[in-house]
Amino acid sequence: MTISGSCCLDTTTTTARNQRCSRKNQNCSCRLLDLRTGQAQQRQAEVAHPQQCSRQRHLQTTTTTTSTESSDSGRETKNPKLDFSNEGVAECSPFCHASNGSIIINKGKISPFFLCFLLLFLISPSSPIFTFVVSSETGNNGTHQVLHPGEELQKLKSIRERLNKINKPPVKTIQSPDGDVIDCVPSHQQPAFDHPQLKGQKPLDPPERPEGHSPASTAGSAEENFQAWRLSGESCPEGTIPIRRTSEEDMVRASSFRSFGKKLKRHVRRDTNSNGHEHAVGYVSGDQYYGAKASINVWAPSVANQYEFSLSQMWVISGSFGDDLNTIEAGWQVSPELYGDNYPRFFTYWTVSIYSLYGEKNCSELFSLFFFGNFQTDAYQATGCYNLLCSGFVQTNNRIAIGAAISPTSSYTGGQFDISLLIWKDPKHGNWWLEFGSGVLVGYWPSFLFTHLREHATMVQFGGETVNSRASGFHTATQMGSGHFAGEGFGKASYFRNLQVVDWDNNLIPLSNLKLLADHPNCYDIQGGINRVWGDYFYYGGPGRNIRCP
Repeated sequence: MTISGSCCLDTTTTTARNQRCSRKNQNCSCRLLDLRTGQAQQRQAEVAHPQQCSRQRHLQTTTTTTSTESSDSGRETKNPKLDFSNEGVAECSPFCHASNGSIIINKGKISPFFLCFLLLFLISPSSPIFTFVVSSETGNNGTHQVLHPGEELQKLKSIRERLNKINKPPVKTIQSPDGDVIDCVPSHQQPAFDHPQLKGQKPLDPPERPEGHSPASTAGSAEENFQAWRLSGESCPEGTIPIRRTSEEDMVRASSFRSFGKKLKRHVRRDTNSNGHEHAVGYVSGDQYYGAKASINVWAPSVANQYEFSLSQMWVISGSFGDDLNTIEAGWQVSPELYGDNYPRFFTYWTVSIYSLYGEKNCSELFSLFFFGNFQTDAYQATGCYNLLCSGFVQTNNRIAIGAAISPTSSYTGGQFDISLLIWKDPKHGNWWLEFGSGVLVGYWPSFLFTHLREHATMVQFGGETVNSRASGFHTATQMGSGHFAGEGFGKASYFRNLQVVDWDNNLIPLSNLKLLADHPNCYDIQGGINRVWGDYFYYGGPGRNIRCP
């Protein structure tokens, strides 16, 4: 479309507007945004006279009188406020394509700050528009909607394009006894090095480990052959890393292939329609943390349906639990949606919220990303994922496959099995490293991926998490940990032991003021303690639905 002027774009006073809008018969791309539904409608407006643009606008400025208390004046001041009482906002859009393809953004009476705030609201995972994009691929209960043949073909095409980015050409392929396919990929060709800031680089050398760090006890701890794919006797050559191959079935099975490999943000509600995540965790906060360590008991909890999961992990956190959160996470999980089975699997996860990532960009960058095609791709690459399903975590180990099944697991009143994990910030380069078991480095998250975590963490959490979808109208029967309550103790309830954090001087130290929280204690609970062998520890978990958790 061609625009020779900016009649529809101008939101300054009517007088100035009429002076500038002297051209007639201009085509303007107009957008009506309904704040009540979050839906936008695109319109073509034929502007015969400049005054029509003024009449079409739905964004009005009103003034209200408020009293100000001041020691030197009792005057009243008039504060302009935006009136959103009408059905929509800015029917004549504050942005249009000019004839040269550039984006025109008005900087009149609507401040750039307001436009940025509005856009960040629109692209937030909690916004109606963002939710609509994700939920349009699924039914109300997480089931797939029926697609027309053309839509199905387009979806399959998009899935295959995504798979080509995730699955890298291997130099060797290993068939795991549990059905996984493990590809041995040259380390410099792993997904992380698709990131613009890592292209052409190679994995870094091992960092300095925290002081006070000693190898975990071999009794009940994982060795390097703790995963099912290693039972085949095969291994990946030096200079490669093992990557669990993502299949077309994995992505088709997902509730949303656009968000495959990511945790969908859900509003946690405490009513009969709850569709939230539930936790039993121990945590520390109120200080600066540079890492954490724990040994985590491994079980194979039952998960009630494909769109729920059960996990046990460590969280390293900075920012606030809203639109400003950075996390690094590692542990084990059972996720039928992500993996297609009920095996407990070693996993990693990281995230940077959209707001904390894009809040520093100017309006023109935000509009360009969101409205003209680049936002979704850029946001996916930049806001985190599980395992190696996006450009982020750099793996350095050729004997551990992130996302592969763990074997053996613990049994009720029988043998107990746990894995030891250490996450810490390299004092020299600032990257966050992950160590497994008895001193085995897995890889690192580059510091540039984050905003708040570039410096340090403000909270560390340990514990379990489940998804309660209430698919049948009742609380889920998905188990946490062993599926038994904390009071049953060793051999029956799942545990975390030897909890520690890393301080500012790269020292591993005991926790101070560990707090315990179970947000649904009748479904999943937690009990803690301290002794000379296990240090700080706790038991946690539960069966989910039971007589006290309907």
